[in-house]
Amino acid sequence: MTTQAVARSSAQPVGPPPPFDPELASVVEMLTSLRPPDAYRSDNIVEMRQPVPGVESPTDETLARGGAYSVQERTVPGPAGEPDISLLICLPKHATTPAPAIYHIHGGGMIVGDNRFGLAEMMNLAEPLGMAVVSVEYRLAPETPHPGPVEDCYAGLVWVSEHAHELDIDPERIVIGGASAGGGLAAGVTLMARDRTGPAVLAQLLLSPMLDDRNDSPSARQMRGVGVWDSSSNETGWNALLGDGVRGGPDVSPYAAPSRAADLSGLPPTFVDVGSAETFRDEDVAYAGRMWQAGGHVELHVWPGGFHGFDVVVPQAVLSQDAIAARVAWLRRQVTTA
Repeated sequence: MTTQAVARSSAQPVGPPPPFDPELASVVEMLTSLRPPDAYRSDNIVEMRQPVPGVESPTDETLARGGAYSVQERTVPGPAGEPDISLLICLPKHATTPAPAIYHIHGGGMIVGDNRFGLAEMMNLAEPLGMAVVSVEYRLAPETPHPGPVEDCYAGLVWVSEHAHELDIDPERIVIGGASAGGGLAAGVTLMARDRTGPAVLAQLLLSPMLDDRNDSPSARQMRGVGVWDSSSNETGWNALLGDGVRGGPDVSPYAAPSRAADLSGLPPTFVDVGSAETFRDEDVAYAGRMWQAGGHVELHVWPGGFHGFDVVVPQAVLSQDAIAARVAWLRRQVTTA
């Protein structure tokens, strides 16, 4: 069973923020002029859920990738005694054998987003490998605090595993993946699957994951007021998920904040990547390090000068192309050697 990790030592001194990659620096400046890094507050969460002008949610037609995929929305049972949940299911039409799949959990700081958010980028990774993608709609905080969101995601994984043959998905080749809050939830679901002897998880793909409610790592302090999603916005997200007075205290569940887990053994192969110039850098590096210490199989990338979500905002940048290529290469190794 996952138990809480011991408290960390006192804060380390930090220097100035690392520089942004030259190809990304002007984009960061533009982004922060539209939405500063500390834009998310407890009193404006509903407002921040409104669509961002010029950012379109992918339609079914877009997700069908020119007819390569069928797209359907299914309502399936949620956690026991809780509402049903929605799964957006994208299946490769021309597969001749049961397809490997990515079980996608969207980002949004635990407080915004839906199951189409970040899905196009996940499809970009899946399509070259003929993988299905299933994206779960989980309830958001603060209306639904922990454990609601992670339990919704776990329930969706259970349903996909149990109905894999109906979907023509290989139940032994399901990769859990997500970015930011979705990466944190993916890590939490993977811990749950291990501890509950639940569905088989082939691997976990954690992209700049939101893992540690304590929000006090060197990078969290170093990047305050800089870049995208700083420690102030991060605090808003964690407080919404955990409730007043809980964040940073002794009673935070590892399924909410996976960095709290004392035992990281017995987890599947894991990919972790993060930018060097973002809030989550040090908690993500520490999580990968602790998995290695527990005997785990982890691939870690820290992209120099990358800000949070740089590969989504500037996909044509050289750094973004390198990051995307590394993810595809890792995914290919997981699904072809299973």
